[in-house]
Amino acid sequence: MAIRILVVDDEKDIVELISYNLEKEGFAAVKAYNGEEALKIVQKDRPDLMILDLMLPGMQGMEVTKRLRSNPETARLPIVMLTAKNGEVDTILGLEMGADDYVTKPFRVRELMARVRAILRRSSMQDKNSEKETFSFKDLFIDFTSHVITLAGVPLELSPTEFKLLSFFVRRPGRVYTRNQILDHVWGDDAFVEPRTVDVHIRRLRSQIEKDMVNPQYIITVRGIGYKFSDVS
Repeated sequence: MAIRILVVDDEKDIVELISYNLEKEGFAAVKAYNGEEALKIVQKDRPDLMILDLMLPGMQGMEVTKRLRSNPETARLPIVMLTAKNGEVDTILGLEMGADDYVTKPFRVRELMARVRAILRRSSMQDKNSEKETFSFKDLFIDFTSHVITLAGVPLELSPTEFKLLSFFVRRPGRVYTRNQILDHVWGDDAFVEPRTVDVHIRRLRSQIEKDMVNPQYIITVRGIGYKFSDVS
């Protein structure tokens, strides 16, 4: 059965363009033109992924994302949001609400298709990683049970926070997280820690696992947004 992807945009031409290319890739495209319609389709048909424009008439994309994430039945639905070219603030807010990735308008269809495939692969991988007791990528090896970390076979000594931070990233490869999201997941909602603390710990962690701090291969900076672990294929 084909993977079903819901495309939500109030511009019919964009919906048709995306749907046509999704079907060329072997996916089944479902269409919606506003937020209310999208929520009804998600509840009824349970698509495998949603491509969601943030600027919709009536209920906007932010609210759609918020409602989906607050419902346990739809909380894990992968969401790719479409944002304005200069909408950095909207992008951050969308990610904070729980979107998995973003593509700026005007977008290249090939890039959007690549993001869709990557998120579907990442979603499957995240389920597997959450159950695994070890992780291995390039020269990095982690044993989550024993807290043993090696780089090219050499043991590393990480602080408890650094270990928790690295574990958080490697279990979610390729997904971009803002500093506030990282704080929530790693430090907890009740910890009074400033967002710049994330940068400090990222820098310390990189000093241990990266050969080149300027061009990191594991923890990647997404300019203006936050950080992600390298895409693992």
